[in-house]
Amino acid sequence: MTEFSLTTPPLFAALAPARSVLIAGAGGGFDVYAGLPLAIALWRSGVRVHLANLSFSELVLIDRDSWVAEHVVAVTPDTTSPDWYFPEGTLARWLAAHDLPSTVYAFPPLGVQLLREAYRHLVGTLDIDAVVLVDGGTDILLRGDESNLGTPVEDIASLAAVAGLDVPVKLVSCLGFGIDAHDGVNHVEVLENLAALDRDGGYLGALSIPNTSREAALYRAAVADAQAATPARPSIVNGQIAAATRGAFGDAQFTQRTSGSPLFVNPLMAIYFTVDLDKLAARCLYLDRLENTLGRRQVTGRIEAFRNEVSTRIPRAFPH
Repeated sequence: MTEFSLTTPPLFAALAPARSVLIAGAGGGFDVYAGLPLAIALWRSGVRVHLANLSFSELVLIDRDSWVAEHVVAVTPDTTSPDWYFPEGTLARWLAAHDLPSTVYAFPPLGVQLLREAYRHLVGTLDIDAVVLVDGGTDILLRGDESNLGTPVEDIASLAAVAGLDVPVKLVSCLGFGIDAHDGVNHVEVLENLAALDRDGGYLGALSIPNTSREAALYRAAVADAQAATPARPSIVNGQIAAATRGAFGDAQFTQRTSGSPLFVNPLMAIYFTVDLDKLAARCLYLDRLENTLGRRQVTGRIEAFRNEVSTRIPRAFPH
């Protein structure tokens, strides 16, 4: 078991040997934005960091010159798409405007086998020695027998894909604790899973993003830019996290998408919860069923089949 110290956050201690880190949004949409504070901190320390995201945009509409592999698009500030929903393009332009590395690699929603090939291409061409999957929310930490799995399809496909890679360091880091309650996730079960991972040596602790830090300021600016670029569908997840990083609390509304649904923005949303990816994958009760999938629909069907067979936990209320 790796020994960590209170004086150095285990997340950064685990990444210390890495020289080329891939930070990838696991769950699609704007998930890659949840990796920005970490990426900014690593860039500042001289680490080569590359960004990637499982994309919900219509990538097939992008010019083939941008495709660097069968299932990988290299989105740059100059990449255009007729799809109005294009978080990767928005982020690439924002990064360039702030003199930061501005390529964002995008994968279509795929099954495990094809998604792993996409990751394997980036690992090889970018000389990656550490992969960090980032989840906006915490449902990637659910193992399958919880009372509700939230929206697991993309998260778990990403987890399974990266679990099969031969990379020295593989981590999962979640930002936005509590946000998945909107999708039925019971966060007592999330905490129970983190405790079990801690017993297995797979929990790397929690790390707050300080309100006044450069990382928080730039993250808030990026989220605001994305909201302006996609006003019809701003990221509810990152909007709440950004609000949490500036000390907002409670029903901090920022978009008509959540009107009528009270929010509970709080400091826990601005904390990275990090775990060892392989140990998390080993605890997932249905990961083996997804191994030979090629398409997203297969992943969805096999998760549904598993849920029809398993006895689920009885949800509990947080007692404090």
